[in-house]
Amino acid sequence: MNRIYFDNASTTPLDPRVQKRMIDVMKNHYGNPSSIHFHGRHARSIIEDARKRIANVLKASIGEIFFTSSATEANNMILKNCVEYLNVTRIVSAPTEHHCILHTMDYLRDERGVEIIMLDVDQNGNIDYEQLASILSSSSKNTLVSLMLGNNEIGTMIDLKRVCDICATNENVLLHTDSVQAMGKYHINVNETSIAFLSGTAHKFHGPKGAGFFYMNDENIIPPYIHGGAQERNMRAGTENVIGIAGMAEALDIAVSEQNLIIEHITEIRERFIQRLLTEFEDIRINGNTEELYMHHVLSVSFPASPKADMLMFNLDISGVSASSGSACSSGIENDSHVLVAIGHEAERKTVRFSFSKFNTVEEADQVIEKLKSMTPVKSEFANAG
Repeated sequence: MNRIYFDNASTTPLDPRVQKRMIDVMKNHYGNPSSIHFHGRHARSIIEDARKRIANVLKASIGEIFFTSSATEANNMILKNCVEYLNVTRIVSAPTEHHCILHTMDYLRDERGVEIIMLDVDQNGNIDYEQLASILSSSSKNTLVSLMLGNNEIGTMIDLKRVCDICATNENVLLHTDSVQAMGKYHINVNETSIAFLSGTAHKFHGPKGAGFFYMNDENIIPPYIHGGAQERNMRAGTENVIGIAGMAEALDIAVSEQNLIIEHITEIRERFIQRLLTEFEDIRINGNTEELYMHHVLSVSFPASPKADMLMFNLDISGVSASSGSACSSGIENDSHVLVAIGHEAERKTVRFSFSKFNTVEEADQVIEKLKSMTPVKSEFANAG
């Protein structure tokens, strides 16, 4: 069976060019980058080259990029150390954030007494911008606004410029954005924004797992989260993952250089898939924005209640289709995710998140449509077409 992988929001396959780069580093540059001898210096040069490349993509300075094991680590460090060292006493966020943000905020509320304010979201997952402005203007508390650039489950994006403008017009406000799903797929220029902190991870843009990074504006410095050696300019102890960092920089460069072509390719797949879903099946709904402020690679599809609805994910899997019901970090949970609950998704319906990459094809989309015809109600004129 030739399997179809439509779960690229969970993780992406490694680009062969990235693999080639990583193998070269693995074979030939195995020194400890903290060592001052030849092998160590070469490993160090690879890390600093990667830092420069990532900084160039974001239009940041080299000194504002720091490497981590994941975006989850980066997000924990940013939120917790903003409270610990920048005197943040209030965090404004949304109920549709990733669990690494939500659970960290729960900890900070319960253990540190931080005030947590959740913005309202509409049925497509858009935040209430006027509410954000009102909250920020109503108090002079030191506040961290933490909002993801693009939602990992339904694909809805924030209006980053509008959020930045709101934050910039209020004193004592720092802005953090979890940019995991959008990194490499959309233009991000930190010099054009009021972003204080930003996080990303390689495996979402065809790089390796276990390599992440964060941007920290040099006007808002937080101290280390992990203590030990002096790695990452005393910002993160532990021997650097040279192979992963090299692969991450290579993957991001490729993603950005091919960005327009990839968007065009994935949009063709997405539009074909949506067109056939709406035309050939009964009562299909799309979760999240579809006209503007959406990520082209994420498609959250709500299927109607039916005798086979509860087995939809299982049947897709055994038919050779890898998709998901939401965040991979919540795998195994059959109830609606916190994101779907927040947008008012009807519990009796079944949602599947299909997410695409440059390695997918329109033909694969057509194949999935045909497989779905035995799993969910089909309009009468298409009942025997598959």
